[in-house]
Amino acid sequence: QNYLDNFWPDLKAAHELFDSILQARHERESESQENHGKEYPEHLPVEILEAGIKSGRYIQGTLNVNKHRAQLEAFVRLQGFGSKETG
Repeated sequence: QNYLDNFWPDLKAAHELFDSILQARHERESESQENHGKEYPEHLPVEILEAGIKSGRYIQGTLNVNKHRAQLEAFVRLQGFGSKETG
């Protein structure tokens, strides 16, 4: 902000962009504090997930995503299985 104030005081678009970035940063920090430092909120409590896995309602696995085609290619490797489940 000091740089913009000192060297570009009349460049309104740059000041607006800086304010927008600063506001987005503050919103992200406040959301992170609300979620106790977690980047994403939990969808279900851990207890429900564990009970669902034990009952067979849910499955547990590892999500593998192709870093070059992340929007198109991913698979889940189930624990205890050697095969790949696609989805």
